[in-house]
Amino acid sequence: MAGMGKFIYWDTHMELMAAHNMILIPFFLAIAGISQVIGSICILINKQVLFCALYFALMVLIINFNLHDFWNVYPDVDTAHETQNFIKNLGVVAAFLLLAAVHIDNSVESYLK
Repeated sequence: MAGMGKFIYWDTHMELMAAHNMILIPFFLAIAGISQVIGSICILINKQVLFCALYFALMVLIINFNLHDFWNVYPDVDTAHETQNFIKNLGVVAAFLLLAAVHIDNSVESYLK
């Protein structure tokens, strides 16, 4: 849903990124949306799970520190909401790292059989 949302709510995401003084906004937004859609499909069909989980963990961290930087004040950006998003996203990063760890463990276990 997050990947599709990048395209459905393109202007909203562009405005948020512009409010945070990001560069190359259309490029990064398109890359984020495309990679989220493709990576999600890969995880669902159990292909390249380790790579996708680690990629998503890194991507969420980058997004977190660039777009949910609650310690900075931006016009028309709710600091409390950004704090909530930042903390929530740390949980998402942990989930992706857990998925990667479980996938590694399952791969090693299958190899040893």
